[in-house]
Amino acid sequence: MDNAKSKQDELAGSLSALESRLQKIAIDLERSKMSEYVELLNHPWKLIWRSIVSGLARGFGIAVGITIFSATIVLMLQKLGALNLPIIGDYIADIVRIVQTQLEGKAY
Repeated sequence: MDNAKSKQDELAGSLSALESRLQKIAIDLERSKMSEYVELLNHPWKLIWRSIVSGLARGFGIAVGITIFSATIVLMLQKLGALNLPIIGDYIADIVRIVQTQLEGKAY
C-alpha cells in the first residue's frame, strides 16, 4: 500500500513538472509569435503583400539615406575646395564641378 502511494506521489510530481514545463513552452511560443508566422504561411498573399511593402520601405529609406549622405559629402568637398589647398583643392574642385554638371543634366 505504501509502495502504491509513493508511486502516485511520484506520478503527481512528474505530472506537475510536465505541466509547468508545458506552460513555459507555451509562453515561449507566444513570445516568439509563432502563431503569426504560421498564419502568414497559411495565407501566402498576405505574406507577399507584406514583403512588397517592406521592400518598398527599405528602397525608399536607402534612397533618402544615400541622398543625404551624398549631399553632405558634396558640401564638405565644396568647403574644402574653397580653402584653396594647393594639390587637393584642384582635385576637389574638379570632383565638385563634375557632380554639379551631372546634377544639371549636362555631359561633362
